[in-house]
Amino acid sequence: MLVDSHCHLDRLKLDKLEDPTLDCVVREAQEAGVNHMLCVGIDMGNAASVKSIADRYDNVYASVGVHPMDVSERISAEQLIDCADHKKVVAIGETGLDYFYTKDTAEVQHESLVMHLEVARSLELPVIIHTRDAKEDTLAILDQHVCRRSVGVLHCFTEDLDMAMRAIDLGFYISFSGIVTFKNAAQLQEVAREIPLDRMLVETDSPYLTPVPFRGKPNFPKHTADVARFISEMRGISFDALAEQTTDNFFTLFPRARALT
Repeated sequence: MLVDSHCHLDRLKLDKLEDPTLDCVVREAQEAGVNHMLCVGIDMGNAASVKSIADRYDNVYASVGVHPMDVSERISAEQLIDCADHKKVVAIGETGLDYFYTKDTAEVQHESLVMHLEVARSLELPVIIHTRDAKEDTLAILDQHVCRRSVGVLHCFTEDLDMAMRAIDLGFYISFSGIVTFKNAAQLQEVAREIPLDRMLVETDSPYLTPVPFRGKPNFPKHTADVARFISEMRGISFDALAEQTTDNFFTLFPRARALT
């Protein structure tokens, strides 16, 4: 059994499927051994959609938050708390810092990240972190504001081993997407080989970042299995062992999801 710990089911390109329905996506994921999915919110505009999708499927959970590239949509802590008041919401985010695309909004991103972390602490929920080209600032803010009881995950990790281990020291998990299968991802592959297995998650970030050998085609949660298979072969462990451990890690990090199973 596997968990797609980060996907965007509301953004999938269903018209590319022979059966263009979300039911088909969920069914194909289960057939591939991906039995649970976390549908992640990126702004208040899609919060209702991710919660509605989670309501439709017993094995789908939701998160709510504002992506760092969307921080022009300023929201209050009270608005986020209200949005998170839903039985299938198991995390806050995604939030974080992105200096690759939007360094010009760094100050607002900082404010938004801190607010998300404070809300996560008040609700005792884990937080989903997006970080790109913002290593030191991300780690500094997490170190200052993270709640050690709930912690969170650095999703779709693309940084170096030093950042991964420092985040793990803060209590975070590290999640790998299809990027780890790319030929030019040697630094990331080192991270996937070296971090403790009990701090690893796998994801698709679908509809983005389709893993090899399907790169260039639309991504779906079923491809979590391809990410997991690549990492298991690279680490020299069985696919089943990696699947079991990452699934246990997911439900340890997201206890509300465990309570719903």
